[in-house]
Amino acid sequence: MNEPYSELHCWLSGQHPGLKTFKALQLKLNQLAADHPEQRAACRLLHGVIGSYVDEFDEAPLPSAIADRAYRRLLRSLAKLDSAAEPAAQLDNLNRLAALHLAR
Repeated sequence: MNEPYSELHCWLSGQHPGLKTFKALQLKLNQLAADHPEQRAACRLLHGVIGSYVDEFDEAPLPSAIADRAYRRLLRSLAKLDSAAEPAAQLDNLNRLAALHLAR
């Protein structure tokens, strides 16, 4: 993991696993995509994955076991991202992100 994802990971690791944290992360991903256009695809995929998760529980109670599991999955996903990786590794990361489901 390297910049800029290490900053996101560090920030997220100090947050509560509630929906407000996930919504705040979406805003941070938007800013990251604006600041680092070469990372736009990964940011967009993560934003969508988080959006699906938030939509699923936005009007319903969020069980703490699901919240904790989703939070850990997201932390692991961020830890695996490397903006300096070779193109094949970056494509693997994008495919992994596209298959990520936080609520499962």
